[in-house]
Parts: sequence; C-alpha cells; structure tokens
Amino acid sequence: MRKILLYITVLTTGLLFIGRLFYLQVIDTSLAIRSRDNAIKVVYDYPQRGYIYDRNGKLMVSNQPSYDVMVIPRNLKPFDTTEFCNILNISQEDLEKKLDKARIYSPMLPSVVIPQLTKSEYAILQEKMRKYQGFYIQKRSLRDYEVDHSANVLGYIAEVNQKKINENPYYISGDLIGRAGVESYYEELLRGVKGVKYIQKDRFNRDIGPYKDGIYDTLPEKGKDITITIDSDLQAYGTKLMENKRGGIIALEPGTGEILALITAPTYDPADLVGRKRSPNFTELYYDTIARPLYDRGLLAEYPPGSPFKTLNALIGLQEGVVDTDDKFSCNHGYTYGRGRRLGCHAHRSPLDMIPGIAQSCNAYFANVYRRIIEKYPTPQEGMDAWNAHLKSFGLGQFMGNDLETGRPGKIPDAEYYNQIYNYPTYKWYSTATISNAIGQGEVLMTPIQLANMAAIIGNKGWYYTPHILKEIEGTPIKNEKFTKKNYTSIEERHFEPVVEGMHEVYKSGTATTLRIPGIEIAGKTGTAENFTKIDGKRVQLTDHSIFVAFAPVDNPQIAIAVFVENGYWGSRYGGRIASLMIEKYLKGTITRTDMEEWILSHSLEEEYAKPLSGEPFKINY
Repeated sequence: MRKILLYITVLTTGLLFIGRLFYLQVIDTSLAIRSRDNAIKVVYDYPQRGYIYDRNGKLMVSNQPSYDVMVIPRNLKPFDTTEFCNILNISQEDLEKKLDKARIYSPMLPSVVIPQLTKSEYAILQEKMRKYQGFYIQKRSLRDYEVDHSANVLGYIAEVNQKKINENPYYISGDLIGRAGVESYYEELLRGVKGVKYIQKDRFNRDIGPYKDGIYDTLPEKGKDITITIDSDLQAYGTKLMENKRGGIIALEPGTGEILALITAPTYDPADLVGRKRSPNFTELYYDTIARPLYDRGLLAEYPPGSPFKTLNALIGLQEGVVDTDDKFSCNHGYTYGRGRRLGCHAHRSPLDMIPGIAQSCNAYFANVYRRIIEKYPTPQEGMDAWNAHLKSFGLGQFMGNDLETGRPGKIPDAEYYNQIYNYPTYKWYSTATISNAIGQGEVLMTPIQLANMAAIIGNKGWYYTPHILKEIEGTPIKNEKFTKKNYTSIEERHFEPVVEGMHEVYKSGTATTLRIPGIEIAGKTGTAENFTKIDGKRVQLTDHSIFVAFAPVDNPQIAIAVFVENGYWGSRYGGRIASLMIEKYLKGTITRTDMEEWILSHSLEEEYAKPLSGEPFKINY
C-alpha cells in the first residue's frame, strides 16, 4: 500500500512539473514577449479617420495633421530640460509630472508627453529631436470641422482612458477615441486600423532595421467614410433659430425614420474641442450647470408633452370604441371633476366634437375621452394598463433603440405605478385621480425625439421606422433590420384620418392659424406644458414651456418635427413659429414668412432664464 502511495505521489509530482513546463513554454508566451520587447521596437502608423458627410453629400468633418511628443522612459538620456520646455511652452514641473506618469505606465512602452503640437511647434522641435534621446514624434490626425454646428450630433475625439485600454487591446496610451455622438457610436467604422512596423534593436538599443525583413509589418487602413441622415443646412438654420433659447428641435423623415435635424440649445462650436484647447474648453462647458451646453435636450430631456399628447388619447379612444368623431362634449372654460377640482381651458365655442376638439385643444373634451378609456374596464387598473399598452406601441415609455450615443425612455405610468402612489388596496383610486394624463401633464413624460416620432406615426397613419442617424457607409445604404423594419402601433389605420384632419385644422381654424406657410399644407398641434421646480424646498411654478409638433405636407409627409422651448410661454409663441419656419426651409429651401423669422431671431429668452421666478404662471393648456 505504501509503495503504491509513493508511486502515485511521484507520478503526480512529475505530471505537475510537466504540465507547468508545457504551460510556460507553449501556452504562456509572456516571457518570450518580454524578451522580444527588449529587442524589438513597435512603431504604429495611425490611419486617417473616416470623413463624415451630410445626407446631401456636404462634408461636415475631415482631418488635419497632429503631432504628439512621445517618450519611452527607459531610453531617456540627460537633456537640456530648459530648452525643451521653452520649445513646448510648458513648465519644468509639468514636464517632470508627465515623465513620472510615463514611467509608472511603463518604462519600455511609449507615452504621450505633449499631445497635438501645432505645425509651427512641430517644425521647431523636429529640427532638434536628435538632442533628446528617448523622445520621438508620433503623427496622428485630428478632426477638422467644416461646420460650426451639430456638436451634439458629431461628438468629438479625445485621448483614450486607462479603463478603455484595459477593456480593448486595440488601444494604447495616447490613442484617440470617439467620445459622444456619431464619433463614439460608430468609432469602429471611423477609426480605421493602425499600421504596425517592427524594428530590430541591437544590444546597445540601436535600431538596426526591420524585424525579419518586415514580414510582420502592416499598412494602416483608413477609416470608413460615412454619410449621416442630417441635413446640414436645416441643422444650421435650426441652430440659428434657437439662439438665446433653451430646448430642442427634432426633425424626421416619416417614410424612412431618418433624422433630418437634431438640435439642442444652447450648444457650442465643435471646433472648440479640438487640439490642446480641448481640455480647458471642455472643463468650462462641463461646469456650466445652468445652461448645460453638453446636455442634449433633444434626446435626454424628459418633459410633460402637453397638448400634443391629446392626439394619442383621441386615437386610443377611437380604437377602444369609447368615442366616435361625432361625440360632443361641453366646455365651460374647463372641466370640473371630483370635489370641485377643475382643469382650466381657454375660451372657444362649445360643445365640440373630435376634429374641432383637437383644433381648439379643448381640455374638457379630452378629459371626457380619457375617463371613458379608463372606465371602460371593470377596474381602473385594467383600464390604465390597456391605455399604457397602446402608448407603448408608439415607442413611448422606453428607449427606442436608435443609433444615437444617448437617450432616455420618458415615462408612461401604469396601474402598478398608481397602486404604489395611492397605497392600493388600502386606498382606492379612480380615473379622476389621473385626469392630468388626458392633457399630457400629470405623470406622463416624453423626450423631444419621441414627440417627433409621434408626429411621424400620425402622418404615416400608424407605423414608423426606428429613428436613426446613419445613412450610408462608403456610399452603401445601411441594411440594418432595426432601422428598415416597420413598427406598427395598436391603432387601426382608419382611426388616424380624423386626427390628421384635426391637426390640419389647427393651422386652418385653430390655435396655429397665424403660423400658416403659403403653398404648404401642414398638420400640427400646439402645446403648453406647466413648468415646476423646487426653490428652498418649495414647489414653485415657473413660466410654461412652449411645445409644437407637426408634419407636412398633410397628404404625403416629407418631414415630421417637434420643437420644445423651455420657458417659452405657450405653444404658438416660440415652438409653433420655429416649427413652421423649419418646415418651409426644408421643403422650399427659402423662407417666405420673413415676418416670423425676424420675430424669432430678434427675441431672446435669456432674461427669462436669468429670473429666479417667472411672473404670473399660465393656468391654461392649449
């Protein structure tokens, strides 16, 4: 027994040694790599980043040369630090910090000392590089922006961080990577592939030529050029209209889901985040917590949608069979419910059926429709969940899954939400407890891109493509099923006709009659959303937000749009004017309503934003 145990022990020990040797010599190549690293220098040849074009072939982003000063700490020899710092316009203290950081990263691998030299700085340094052993120049490409708008769409490039280096072996210290917008989402398309050269070194660490005659060397592959769906001229015009205002504009092509304009205000010139000025400029933008220029309001801001939401309640009412287009409801400057509670409304004729109800944006009409939807079912919980399901089919209450860098889902409440709010079943709740949902207030929240997609769905009479921003890669149209598959709502096509007509009447006889554009038939909906904030722990009402959604032409929509202007008073004041001008710009290429254009360009809301409180709040919602 002892002999057997001894044999087993010897055999096991032998197998362990053999296994370990096999691992070290065959599987684990780290020691070989370290040995090779001492004899081989790796030099990267960085490719040109892909160009970005707008939908009409206009160049928006190209490249410009950039030069980084790199260091391999182990190769450093004593040098004149004073002269070196004077050439690069940095302090000796900063230089020492950068060299210490490089040594910590790796004494044998290159690190950036000074990024993105200008041509003049590079020319001066290049003549004297022989004096600074251990340093060398790495040529890269920086972005060259051909437009001064669309920073939120395009994004920017910056030095890769250590976390990304750890996650992705493609990147090394000093590499540039897309941050935000298209640059980030389509990084792998735009970046290209680095070329690599392996240089053999002798025992004195001198270059002696290509390793194995260059058989492992590779050439760089340029990044792919892409065409995005944005109309650069429309984007520039919308940015101009939103000067001195805060909010967002989203314009879509209903038949494709392509994003024609994606504007956030305030914004910044994308060239501000290029080169050595990027860091101080980014810091300034980042810490502007009042205007928040880095915050894309078109994709991230979740607002009460206000009266445009009434069109969805009309569609749900028709689909659920609780109302038809001829049903009329009275309005006496509002809707009274519960124990003397009231939804106010502006003056208009009464009673109204559906089409004028939409055109005049009657709160009482839609309060009745909403109650009928919820009360159709045995319990308010069942009614609420049926209402919620219809809205989810419009892509609401969820992130739609577009190819944009960021986004928010908005909020569509369901029965579970209200059960928690009202501590059900201890306390029961009924349709009137949620009546603000009838007019797009209450707990409902939507982003501007969801509002624009809602307008596109109504224009299409029940379907949509997921909004997206990539149109072509190297001239080849995208074939991603996510963006080429139709999504259908739960509302039958026939129910959209009266809602479209009601939105058309908004321009013909309703709340947007002064916004008509000669030669273009537009369907739209004004909206005024109440605006609350907390000041010293108290809920305070500020000036209302101005909202407008529209699509045109009515019979064959080519553009759907949503405009949201914070503290813009009411729907037609800012939102409606901007939407009408954007539609005319896109469909005609010129502006005939110069009176509206002059008004928008000459009116600022900066004083409004500077106030701690607004004046008397508006109580109506139209």
